[in-house]
Amino acid sequence: MPPKPWKTLSSREIYKNPWTRVREDIAEMPNGKTTIYGVIECGQCVGVLPFLDDDHVVMVRQYRYVFEENHRWEMPTGGVKSGEALEAAACRELREEVGYDAAELQHVSTYFTSKSIVQEIGHLYLGRRLAQVEAVPDDTEFLEVAIFPFEQVLQMVLDSEIRDSMTVITVLHAARLRDQ
Repeated sequence: MPPKPWKTLSSREIYKNPWTRVREDIAEMPNGKTTIYGVIECGQCVGVLPFLDDDHVVMVRQYRYVFEENHRWEMPTGGVKSGEALEAAACRELREEVGYDAAELQHVSTYFTSKSIVQEIGHLYLGRRLAQVEAVPDDTEFLEVAIFPFEQVLQMVLDSEIRDSMTVITVLHAARLRDQ
């Protein structure tokens, strides 16, 4: 039998910006006791692993403020805008970050990026049949783009050199699909 749900007794916004909303809830647990529960709402996000051909992918790296590092490669990712279709968001992020359009998007996974306090849903794709276009990054994006053999990217995932969950999951799905 599944665990009983908690009941939200009250909720108040603590902070909000264009990308994130933080709220504090008072929740009643199944045993009748209450607890404070902090929730970070980020909405939905997309990521695309772009394949130039069967053996090469386009990767990006940028300074990641939270971890104070700029040396890890990842696939193009980003948030879904209000009212935007998931595939349209994936195509937009691919175009903005690495300067490619994908004629084919293959959905490989939808998952919760964190299961406890962050409310964010990730949608992951493989991009194929790429056409180069002008990259127009967001005002906060300062990017380096490079092409890698897929096997090298897979090894970077296996060695924990790539740590971004969206990239890790997508690369492992891509490897699984290649083996089929």
